[in-house]
Amino acid sequence: MIRLLLVSLLFTAAPSIYDFKVPALDGAGTIDFSKYKGKKIMIVNTASKCGNTPQYAQLEKLYEQYKDKLVIVGFPANNFGGQEPGSNSDIQEFCKKNYGVTFPMAEKVSVKGDDIHPLFKYLVAEAAKKGFTDPVKWNFTKFLLDEKGNLITVIHNKVDVTSEEVTKYLN
Repeated sequence: MIRLLLVSLLFTAAPSIYDFKVPALDGAGTIDFSKYKGKKIMIVNTASKCGNTPQYAQLEKLYEQYKDKLVIVGFPANNFGGQEPGSNSDIQEFCKKNYGVTFPMAEKVSVKGDDIHPLFKYLVAEAAKKGFTDPVKWNFTKFLLDEKGNLITVIHNKVDVTSEEVTKYLN
């Protein structure tokens, strides 16, 4: 019995991005990453009161331009300088009113520390395998995954997502 359990543990597949489901920001649904198989996925930690907040506009532009092959999922987080203090409904209203955000947004999570959300724990571990140490240094860090759910790269929080540095992965 113990031997069977050990063999089972050895051959259990590692988690993949497609194993994650998270509550949507609007509180009315779930973001199921398995629905994004065959598309690239960009996961970004966001904040409404950050110097990088105008990136919502760039993200929305990128999402609209590449909607057929890319999904962007925003994760509001209050880990850096208290720059996302609002409730989920406050954040949703802010994003729609100020930036016309239509890409999926998840409920507010923690992206660092002892209470890190399991999805970000997974992404940080995947990034470490590619040599990215401590990838989430500030708001608007982006993780880009390919159509099979494999991490391609981590994009620094100051990089314009509409630049060639990013779009080269999408064309």
